[in-house]
Amino acid sequence: MQTLLPLYYGFISLLGFSLCGYDKMAAVRNRRRIPERRLLALCALGACLGFGAGMLLFRHKIRKKRFTLSMPLFIMLHLILVWILLKY
Repeated sequence: MQTLLPLYYGFISLLGFSLCGYDKMAAVRNRRRIPERRLLALCALGACLGFGAGMLLFRHKIRKKRFTLSMPLFIMLHLILVWILLKY
């Protein structure tokens, strides 16, 4: 479990970061976007750190209350989850 968690969170965070950059690029170029529901679902699965970094770096979705309020909650939720998984 201790070796799988860093791999999982590393992969999914990289995916979240990449999708944030892709969605920003698509927004600038007026192309087809990734639905907000799908991005939030990915963050709920653990991509919140990578997506949060992408939000700050690409300045993407930072005006959306849905994202700015849910990111810290998802991060706290996953920190608690990891703590529980590693403790027990």
